[in-house]
Amino acid sequence: MPPRRPPPVHRLDEAYEQELEDRFVRRMEARLDQVVDQLTGRMADLINRRHNDEDFVNEFGSEDEPSTVSARHLDRRPRESDRRWENGMRIDVPEFDGESLNPEGFIDWLATVEEVFEFKGVPEDKRVALIATRLRGRASAWWQQLKQTRSRLGKSKIVTWEKMKKNLRANFLPHNFQRVMYQRLQNLKQGARSVDDYTTEFYKLIARNDIQESEAHLVSRYIGGLRGQIMDSVNLFDPMTISEAHQRALAFEKQSRRGGSYAPANIGGSSGQNSLMPRGGPNPNQKNVAGGNAGPIPKGPSSSGLRCFSCGESGHRQSECKRAGKRVMFGEVEDWQDDDGEEEYHEGPLYDIEPQYEEELVDGDVGVSLVVRRSCLTPKVTDDDWLKHNIFQSTCTVSGKVCSFVIDSGSCDNLISEDAVRKLALKTESHPKPYKLQWFKKGGEVTVSKRALVHFSIGTRYKDDVWCDVVSMDACHLLLGRPWEYDRNVVHDGRANTYSFVFDGVKITLVPSKPKELVVKPSGTLLTLAQFDEELGSAESVFVLIGKEVAEEVKVPDSMVPLLREFDDVFPEELPAGLPPLRDIQHHVDLEPGAQLPNRPHYRMSPAEHEELRRQVEDLVSKGHVRESMSPCAVPALLTPKKDGTWRMCVDSRAINKITVRYRFPIPRLDDLLDQISGATIFTKLDLKSGYYQIRLRPGDEWKTAFKTREGLYEWLVMPFGLSNAPSTFMRVMNQLFRPFIGKFVVVYFDDILIYSATFGEHVDHVRQVLTLLRRDKFYAAIKKCVFMVPKVLFLGYVISGEGIQVDESKVTAVKQWPTPKTITDVRSFHGLASFYRRFIPHFSSIMAPVTDCMKGKTFVWTDAAESAFQSIKEKLTTAPILVLPDFSQAFELHTDASKVGIGGVLSQGGRPIAYFSEKLTGPKLRYSTYDVEFYAVVQAVKHWRHYLFHKEFVLFTDHDSLRHLHSQDKVSHKHGRWIAFLEKFTFVVKHKSGASNRVADALSRRSNMLVSMRVTVPGFDTLMEQLTVDPYFSVVLQDVQSGQNSDFLIHDGFLFKGNQLCIPDSSLRLQIIKELHGEGHVGRDRTLQLVQSSYFWPTMRKEVDRFVKRCKICQVSKGTATNAGLYLPLPVPLQPWVDISMDFVLGLPRTQRGNDSVFVVVDRFSKMVHFIPCKKTTDAVKVAQLFFREIYRLHGLPSSIVSDRDTRFLSHFWRSLWNMVNTKLNFSSAYHPQTDGQTEVVNRSLGNLLRCLVGDHVKAWDQKLCQAEFAHNHAVNRSTGFSPFQVVYSVQPRGPLDLMSLPVAGSVPKKVEDFVDGLHEVHKAVYDNLVRANAKYKQFADQTRRQVDFEVGDFVWAVLTKDRFSVGEYNKLSAKKIGPVEIVEKINPNAYRLKLPSHIRCADVFNVKHLLPYHGDSSDDEVAGNSRSNFVHPGGNDAGRAVDEMALTFLEAHDRSNFKRE
Repeated sequence: MPPRRPPPVHRLDEAYEQELEDRFVRRMEARLDQVVDQLTGRMADLINRRHNDEDFVNEFGSEDEPSTVSARHLDRRPRESDRRWENGMRIDVPEFDGESLNPEGFIDWLATVEEVFEFKGVPEDKRVALIATRLRGRASAWWQQLKQTRSRLGKSKIVTWEKMKKNLRANFLPHNFQRVMYQRLQNLKQGARSVDDYTTEFYKLIARNDIQESEAHLVSRYIGGLRGQIMDSVNLFDPMTISEAHQRALAFEKQSRRGGSYAPANIGGSSGQNSLMPRGGPNPNQKNVAGGNAGPIPKGPSSSGLRCFSCGESGHRQSECKRAGKRVMFGEVEDWQDDDGEEEYHEGPLYDIEPQYEEELVDGDVGVSLVVRRSCLTPKVTDDDWLKHNIFQSTCTVSGKVCSFVIDSGSCDNLISEDAVRKLALKTESHPKPYKLQWFKKGGEVTVSKRALVHFSIGTRYKDDVWCDVVSMDACHLLLGRPWEYDRNVVHDGRANTYSFVFDGVKITLVPSKPKELVVKPSGTLLTLAQFDEELGSAESVFVLIGKEVAEEVKVPDSMVPLLREFDDVFPEELPAGLPPLRDIQHHVDLEPGAQLPNRPHYRMSPAEHEELRRQVEDLVSKGHVRESMSPCAVPALLTPKKDGTWRMCVDSRAINKITVRYRFPIPRLDDLLDQISGATIFTKLDLKSGYYQIRLRPGDEWKTAFKTREGLYEWLVMPFGLSNAPSTFMRVMNQLFRPFIGKFVVVYFDDILIYSATFGEHVDHVRQVLTLLRRDKFYAAIKKCVFMVPKVLFLGYVISGEGIQVDESKVTAVKQWPTPKTITDVRSFHGLASFYRRFIPHFSSIMAPVTDCMKGKTFVWTDAAESAFQSIKEKLTTAPILVLPDFSQAFELHTDASKVGIGGVLSQGGRPIAYFSEKLTGPKLRYSTYDVEFYAVVQAVKHWRHYLFHKEFVLFTDHDSLRHLHSQDKVSHKHGRWIAFLEKFTFVVKHKSGASNRVADALSRRSNMLVSMRVTVPGFDTLMEQLTVDPYFSVVLQDVQSGQNSDFLIHDGFLFKGNQLCIPDSSLRLQIIKELHGEGHVGRDRTLQLVQSSYFWPTMRKEVDRFVKRCKICQVSKGTATNAGLYLPLPVPLQPWVDISMDFVLGLPRTQRGNDSVFVVVDRFSKMVHFIPCKKTTDAVKVAQLFFREIYRLHGLPSSIVSDRDTRFLSHFWRSLWNMVNTKLNFSSAYHPQTDGQTEVVNRSLGNLLRCLVGDHVKAWDQKLCQAEFAHNHAVNRSTGFSPFQVVYSVQPRGPLDLMSLPVAGSVPKKVEDFVDGLHEVHKAVYDNLVRANAKYKQFADQTRRQVDFEVGDFVWAVLTKDRFSVGEYNKLSAKKIGPVEIVEKINPNAYRLKLPSHIRCADVFNVKHLLPYHGDSSDDEVAGNSRSNFVHPGGNDAGRAVDEMALTFLEAHDRSNFKRE
């Protein structure tokens, strides 16, 4: 048996070994050269020392004194022996010019300077001078300037190296250099670098950033930047130092290359070295390792790329190997560097187990294709052998477009077509090595001078970037050649024609696409150009039918024929030869001062086009419109096709327009022109013949209009098309010509002149006047384009008639036939056409919103909503109504409406629409409330038609009733204020128009929908049918329905309904329904009941809803304010004046000249006498006491009790102590319950009314009127006492101003006054009786609206927190309204209780009974939803019966009491 041959050695391994050997030889040679240079330098130093007997002195040291010389000589030998090794080294500070070095080079220079300082031992005071001698160029100039600047400013010299280094860094380093270095370090990845290059960059960036990290952190940072495969391998060995990790990474890199499985990734997905290699081939001094263009490598049996990792042979995988033995994950790698620095390699390659990758078969992409002309067609093949006779073809995605690509292993470069680069707008750059290609396109060689970085994707996983050379080819858009195959380590299956490679851990297999066959379908009577040429060559005679648009013959009414004959000179066949007359207005071409005159080359054209252009130019020259020119500026001329197939000559005047001063003459709005035609019934439209050519250029401006053709340079003598100010000039001429008639019976828009009249006789006269003007100023019209005396005319895209305006039928036909848009450009085209007629479509913006959304963004997505809107707009345009023209003698009607998508409006007169308005809501407007949206719709509609509605009365119809009360709102927001201020400029009446009645949904549909939703949301819902049969109430109803005795109920799908209400038996589902419906917004009892009754029915629904809502904890905490709890409890009636008093302050008054801004009010509770004492808000308790003793005590003495509120001055320690010493009792009102001291509150209100009447305009002199207000109050008779306070206290009524008048009473003698003391007692007794009766009467009246509520100590209640009980800054509108449950700890009186408040509530603990609510428990505590006994009433009961109501309430109250006691 012959010996077995060893497996063939891969040529790539040999090339790699050879390259490593060459690299090692070069490294050793460089090292030997360095050693030779060092030895040569040492020898030169030794020779110099022999000739010089002087001591070795450090060149940077200072001169020694004579006394130290001897010491130096004594120490000469030891120092010389210690530094002898330096003698052969010539080290100096490198020069720095500030320009040649980049920032990193500058940092290296600083590091070198620091090393030289340390090596040479340079003293600190010599370093700055030394570095200054090494500065050159810009750096030296900067240093000199810095020294001069500091000297001029009086600053000290820079003498330390650290300060000089700081200034150097500030001047020669970019301001963000440190940040850039740190970002580079953070983003450092190995990428396509070798491990050595990556390590070098890593060390350099670490040094640049001065990272203060531990060794372990640096090792982690280093390993994290390695390529994934190397990083995973290095992590297995857990290296402790960067050096160790570096060695491990080098070993795995070498092992991967020797194993043949190493394929470096490219930066940005480029095609690697081969894509950038010069086309002339590699450097002859270097050996090409990768193959590339250096020459083909012979392929042996292993050319497929398959190699067994077990036996080492090619042609099969390890999983298919029959001699597979033990599998080893990693071979142990020894140190790759020995003592001599030589690299040590293993004699044989180490192989890993073949990784098992997820495999994905990728077909070509589908979508919007980039279409190019395909001239390279593959031959037609059968279905059996198309793979055999076709190269790999498929599709990929580039910039969102599907492009065709070909994989060709015979191509040495990656290529992309010029058409694809242009259409995809790819960026290109000059090719580093241009070259020439052949056979790509018919016509010889193709020069490749540009390349582009192409980002493409195939399928969903594979996305790559490839450098491609740009060539002109038609076979495909993208061609992937050998560079791409090499970089991706691609494996080709020749039979299946598939390409496989590993990408991001997934095996990608590209599957070819079957080429499409070109089948020529017969087209009936229509022939292609090739078929037509064939028919011309074979047939004897051919008849050709050519379509051409022919203008219809103008029909002239008989009544207009005499008039047209009279003015036949206005309608010539051709314009008269020569120039038009020089009128008042000529076209000016004013150029910007200092602008550069353009000189553009003429366009290249076909011979036929050149001939047509030459003919038209000669025709213009013969007519005198154009002449030859010697102008210094010129622009090209070109031809554009007309509708009838002929050509129109145009001039590309864009260059001259850029430097032309623009006119500001207004172009009329179409809407304004149409408004003038109201009331007309007969129309004539005139069209000027070549209207621009009938206007002269200003003499001297002709040279500015020069244009080029192949024959020469010409300039215009009349106004040409294309100049920027030409439309403005034309409108100026037309307005000047027809100024007497515009707005009366003429509308002019450029060269279209519309004459309108109400009667036939008027119209003939109007036409005559217009033609007379045209004849006078020598303007000529084209009779073929004119229309005479018609009831309907097409003008400016609208059909105008006596009925109004309507859309153009030709445009409607175009809309009907408009295909579904495929691109954003298609959407914009349709949107533009539809928007022109938006005034005919109500709510256009809202309907068009989905189509508008498709124009946003870069990618085109046509949604179902957009398709629906597209079809809806087409339908509405085809059925658009006729809009009437506005009649300004009638009132306008404005209807507005709004939705969450947009707003709309319609302006009408007499019920017929004039125009529609709509706007799509965007941004913050989408969050407007219903009221705001409706209000916004009104404002925008009025703004849109402001020119119609301003200074005109109109009626505003809206379906939002709240808008009728715009002017009666007390408080409005800033936004509403602006809107109301705008609307106040108009005169209108708001009328509410109820919306269309919503049709009630079909009962059957409602029941079916309800059952479907209940089956989805309620588990086990079908068991409800069984519970109906056993329910005490519904079982009887069910039997009656089945027997036909009850018509109020019916059975649908097995369930019982009362009308459209689903009947719910006695079960936990009832409570669950109440809980969900009430939980939607925690509405009150009645609204919750309405929600439940709208869909469900059971007999005790009202009581269960009332019970649940009353016990809802969220509602109890968040809702409710004070109640009417607590009967009227008046204060005890005093026995004599000024024994029991009350006091309070009136704050917030204007500050007077004496500084007073408050009033201290003291009221006698018996006589109702008051004293008003002016004071200041800042008056403290001491000052209040002084005021009391000065103004009250001196008149009435000390009181026995004082009633006041809980003002801080009345609660102060001084105030309490003062009255305690004089045995006066202080009674305080309940906190935040001013009704306790109602007497003082009433007096305060009366004082306010008195002062308003007395002060008048002198509001800051109110303190001077207090005495008058006090007298008026005490002089008046009190309703409760029946006497005035003066009478009660003094027993007499003081005299007023009227009492000073002398009355004519003859013989009258004053009546003898009774005994003063007896009379005073009688008055006091009467006052007491009157007060008792008044209190009883008021209590009877007040208690009618109040209820008595009693709580006991230990009860739990809810306490209402009013706004005043919150601390400053804690209250907000969303704060809980109540706290609780809290315990009652003291019953002060029937209307006041002391509570045990939580620690976080910082307010008075005494509450009035009106602020307390009983605690009923919590609905969530019962968990009633979990049992079927949720109804605490008899099952057979009904809400309609009073007995059942009373029984249910009794039962519920008993149940609540039992629960309350348990709690």
